[in-house]
Amino acid sequence: MADDRVDTPAETAFKRPESVLVVIHTPQRDCLLLDRVSPPGFWQSVTGSLEWGESAAAAAAREVREETGLDPAGLRNVGVRRTFPILLEWRSKFAPGVSENVEHLWYLEIPDAVEIELNVLEHRRYCWMPVAEAIERVWSWTNREALIRMSELYRGV
Repeated sequence: MADDRVDTPAETAFKRPESVLVVIHTPQRDCLLLDRVSPPGFWQSVTGSLEWGESAAAAAAREVREETGLDPAGLRNVGVRRTFPILLEWRSKFAPGVSENVEHLWYLEIPDAVEIELNVLEHRRYCWMPVAEAIERVWSWTNREALIRMSELYRGV
């Protein structure tokens, strides 16, 4: 009898050090922010790690559905990649020696600020706020830059 098992590389036992950041906003530039369960007060846009073998596009769509319940149709790849150090408290989830993450930026414009279906294992609450306020609220510098970039892209539109 044939063995149908597929051996996986040792790295796949760890999180992939590559993620997506999806800024969800309305045409009026109200932005969706999520407050993480841990650490509390860590406000962010939709984020998540790519699974092994998954494309950034597939990860962005999956994370939008998982974290908000929204339809990811219309996701726009901005073509921006940022590298940042992984926080010490989260490094054990990654292979030994991995200390940086690569993040891919996406935008999703939806017609109106709507009710969100939170994944309560990841987020405690959400809010919609004008982009200027969102820039001040988010914890991550990459998220802040993504919001600034979005506000500049749409200036005068």
